[in-house]
Amino acid sequence: MYSVLKGASYILAHTPDMVIHNGTTQTTQRTIDPDSEYLKNLDKSLRSYDECKAYLPNQTYIGNITPDELAGYAQPWYQQKSDYIQREGRFGEIMPEDEFIGLIAICDVFDLVKLESQFAVSVKKKLESHSLIDPKFLSVFDKNFELSEINGFISDEHAEPLYYGGMIVGCIKAAHDIDHSLSAHVIFENLVSKASCVLSLLHLIDKNHIRKEDIEYVIECSEEACGDMNQRGGGNFAKAAAEIAGLVNATGSDVRGFCAGPTHALIHAAAMVKAGTFKHVIVAAGGSTAKLGMNGKDHVGKGIPILEDCVAGFAILVSANDGVSPEINTDIVGRHTVGTGSSPQNVISSLTASALEKAGLKLTDIDKYTVEMQNPDITKPAGAGNVPEANYKMIGALAAMRKEIEKSQLADFVSEHGMVGWAPTQGHIPSGVPYLGFARQELMDKKINRVMVIGKGSLFLGRMTNLFDGVSFILQQNSGAGQEETVSEDKIRKLIAASLKDFAKHLQEDEG
Repeated sequence: MYSVLKGASYILAHTPDMVIHNGTTQTTQRTIDPDSEYLKNLDKSLRSYDECKAYLPNQTYIGNITPDELAGYAQPWYQQKSDYIQREGRFGEIMPEDEFIGLIAICDVFDLVKLESQFAVSVKKKLESHSLIDPKFLSVFDKNFELSEINGFISDEHAEPLYYGGMIVGCIKAAHDIDHSLSAHVIFENLVSKASCVLSLLHLIDKNHIRKEDIEYVIECSEEACGDMNQRGGGNFAKAAAEIAGLVNATGSDVRGFCAGPTHALIHAAAMVKAGTFKHVIVAAGGSTAKLGMNGKDHVGKGIPILEDCVAGFAILVSANDGVSPEINTDIVGRHTVGTGSSPQNVISSLTASALEKAGLKLTDIDKYTVEMQNPDITKPAGAGNVPEANYKMIGALAAMRKEIEKSQLADFVSEHGMVGWAPTQGHIPSGVPYLGFARQELMDKKINRVMVIGKGSLFLGRMTNLFDGVSFILQQNSGAGQEETVSEDKIRKLIAASLKDFAKHLQEDEG
């Protein structure tokens, strides 16, 4: 009885002011050369909210365009006109920056976010009409401040400014005077991650018609860390986000693995549910402000708009087998082990062919591989190439080495088993999970049979090991086992009821 993929949600928050003031490429440049031409001209390369909504990869991320449909448009996609301009999609939404700042304030439970009076009134009015925001949280906007007070917090207490439209509209105060782990900057990053996670949870619940009280466990798998000076990454983002989302019966914990974190977390969730420990587990993550405008210098230098202008998030529901939803086959799990090595061939083989071979499957038996689904509009101008395509070529080359395809069929393999990338370049966000919403529907519609979800991570970034990392698992059509068990249980209940009724009848006859 495998656990199943019950639903998925994906959100974006358009945050151009955070690109300028919080992305590490920009903050580093401001430290090195505050008068650089790059910083002077940066605002001219920022997109409007409407332009962000009309961007084809963004509409794909929230589910209004399928990956196959996106592939039909010529690249680069930022040059293409689009008829898709919706704020909401089948999986989530693209939220404007002012409302997202309001959501950050809602997610602050330690009174650290201070908003300017007029801005607070404006945001409250907008969020009042948001169908997913609980009205009980809107009172946070009634306690607001004059701009002079906010400027005082920034200058005297080193609070982190909040900008909208180039103007200061609030700030986030430090949670401790000397603890760097609770500095205003770290609190800001963590609240952004929490807020984008909360929005993802709300959309998952809403769009999949889930009862909040049914969720028993949440696993958060972003690349941020919350704690204080005594435990810098102690957590717990999962429970913090669940609290705001109203998941009253849920507990949870955080899983970290750089870009591979979401795949690790999904395997954890699938195992928990399969073991019967919990029936409904959510794997979720918010986004990262540090990576906003990460490739901005390359983009601006080549006359390309800043495309990394959104904080992203996602949430995935893993549940007990319902006989319908795609199954997470935890019997076929690829692992990059300590002894695997770091050569590209060893890495991709350990995550794909080695796991499949044990199950008697070939690389060609997987209909779709979902890898690092990074948007090539972002990575190609920065010199990183087309990341998904490179992964698919490596898998195809491995298939050719194993005599599963001819070398001449490599391009066909990439086309058949791969996809174009569309996800924001925020580490864990593009790693395997962006396709799961589409994959669920395609598997249920019997268009495909198997999907391999691959997460890879660069552990050496933490300077604790030079090792690479990665895990993978199979998502497959439901075998109907869950449905059979439900019917069987129902029959058993009826048999028991009938037996009890007969027993009671016999007792009455004996007494008579």
